[in-house]
Amino acid sequence: MTEVHKYVVVGRGRWAPRIKSILAAEDRNVCPLESARRTIHENESAYHERLATFFRSCGAQIAWLCLPPGEHIPLLMTAAIESGLHVVVEKPWLCTPDQTARLEALANSHGARLAIHYEYCLMEAVEAWRRDHNGGTDLLFGGRLNVSRPDHIGLPALDNLGSHLFSIHEYSVPDSVISEIHCGYNQPDERRVWLENQSRQIAEIDLLANKEPIIQRFIARVESAIRGAEFPFDLQFGLRVAERTAAWRRQLQRQEQP
Repeated sequence: MTEVHKYVVVGRGRWAPRIKSILAAEDRNVCPLESARRTIHENESAYHERLATFFRSCGAQIAWLCLPPGEHIPLLMTAAIESGLHVVVEKPWLCTPDQTARLEALANSHGARLAIHYEYCLMEAVEAWRRDHNGGTDLLFGGRLNVSRPDHIGLPALDNLGSHLFSIHEYSVPDSVISEIHCGYNQPDERRVWLENQSRQIAEIDLLANKEPIIQRFIARVESAIRGAEFPFDLQFGLRVAERTAAWRRQLQRQEQP
């Protein structure tokens, strides 16, 4: 019989309750950790020990960090890994290559799987692009992801919203040329990606119309990876998405120069 995993969900913003509710609906046990901030009275060692004590005592196998990026992410991941947990983090992945390598080495030494939550990659149409377009050779990739809400986590739209678009590109058609990416806050809602050849658009996916259980699919993929299955959304994937984002930003900056 397949093991029913228990998750510790870290965070108390708007995203943590959504993940907790989906996990509960999937009959997963959930233990919340809302107070994950390092206090002004804690040095790094004390912070690590407080987190590790909680992780060891909660009886979970997987920690899901529903938190924006920052210096707390590698600290939380380290405490979770050393406490025997697998770890899921939210996009975007902004840790440096050196930090990434240290976390991967630590995870390998503890038998832990590390995952980054790129949910849109698990849409059926995105999977079809990956299967049918041979990496996207000779194709152009474009995407727009604009939201009507303001920035609530202090990240540039290209990093936060754009990570969805760049992850779809990296996962499904990594050999295609990125022709257009546009992301913004406080704009009419729009979430779509498309493929073109040299003369016309050949495919489009409306992410805003998505009604598929993509988070549930992600949960199943993580748990399969723990049992030994192939898993694409690891830290190296996150680094490649970050590199695509940085390259596009440099391209935009060159275009803006007089």
